[in-house]
Amino acid sequence: MGVWPMIYACLMFLDGQMQNIPAWPFFIGSNFLGLLWLMPYFLFRQRSQTFDGKEDRWLTLLDRRSTGVVLLMVTLFLIFYALLTGDWEEFIYQFQHLTFVHLITLDFLLMGLVFPLTSLFPDDMARHGQWNLRRFWAIALVPLFGPLFYLCSRPPLQSNKN
Repeated sequence: MGVWPMIYACLMFLDGQMQNIPAWPFFIGSNFLGLLWLMPYFLFRQRSQTFDGKEDRWLTLLDRRSTGVVLLMVTLFLIFYALLTGDWEEFIYQFQHLTFVHLITLDFLLMGLVFPLTSLFPDDMARHGQWNLRRFWAIALVPLFGPLFYLCSRPPLQSNKN
């Protein structure tokens, strides 16, 4: 579950520089309460397709392609690990009988569903000079891996470096 909050962090922290509400409390909360904690940020943020803030080390790290590559590698490792060593019958049993497993699984799925429904993703594409409707839907319709490939391929942010 930590991969989805990090994907959102890569978009939210750059966006949060132009918002009246800071992104960091929502990112931290999303690591404990998932999408439930992100929803107020999505509801109260204002659309912002430019970056006028100051890029610090944290924002530079989140904006790097290498961050997307690391997230992609972690995701692939976790998926292969689950496929090789996971007990799917036990997972199904726990999903049906344990509220925590049920909720975290649904939260994981909802994070992927909500990703293209907010204005956060298209605003980030515009900030990075990547807005294209076809590209948007190509990324948005591939759960988890679409956003990861986007983070791996987006160019660095062009902030006020003139």
